[in-house]
Amino acid sequence: MIKDFFAMLFPQVCVSCGKPLYKYEKLICMLCEYKLPKTDFHLEKDNPIEKLFWGRVPIEAAASYYRFTKGGNVQHLVHQLKYKGKREIGVEIGELYGRELMKSERFSEVDLIIPVPLHKRKLKARGYNQSEVFAQGLAKSMKKNTDFVTLYRAMESETQTKKTRFLRWKNVDSIFQLKDETTLMGKHILLVDDVITTGATLEACIQTLLKIPNVKVSVASIAWATH
Repeated sequence: MIKDFFAMLFPQVCVSCGKPLYKYEKLICMLCEYKLPKTDFHLEKDNPIEKLFWGRVPIEAAASYYRFTKGGNVQHLVHQLKYKGKREIGVEIGELYGRELMKSERFSEVDLIIPVPLHKRKLKARGYNQSEVFAQGLAKSMKKNTDFVTLYRAMESETQTKKTRFLRWKNVDSIFQLKDETTLMGKHILLVDDVITTGATLEACIQTLLKIPNVKVSVASIAWATH
């Protein structure tokens, strides 16, 4: 009764559309779960995200959960995750997407999950890595291990917003490094990020990971922005 009373005074709202949630709903209402623009790229070989890396770096598979459009509900979700301290959004989306990825043989066979790392200065300012909480959700529903240590960002890069594809690539070139790479030898890694635009940051991470003997890399993200 007390819980219901407080729910009336301070109703929980959907982090996507802002409408009140029903008791059985968690963070995202059922209508938004149904209506948010999903890509289903995990079921499609040679999908647009995989083509993004053609001729750049060799990957096993790549996919994003949602399509990102400016001003849309997916952008609202990502904004709250990155800038409003709502890390639970990343975990929830990760759990939802992890269940979908396990339906694809190419993703179900990964060995462990690694998020794109933040520089320690940005991590301290934000308080958490949005890609890391997404990885936590994926790991829970996929029943996979995570590694938040081996791949790290050695240098801080400028924001990627409004940069061209070439400048995005140049901005992150050679800024990622590895600790004790022997722990990843022979592994199939699922590298995860929040939003894929040009893929420059992921490309830099993949180039670093592929220095490890017999490593394979696949990619997954919360959203894919076409512009």
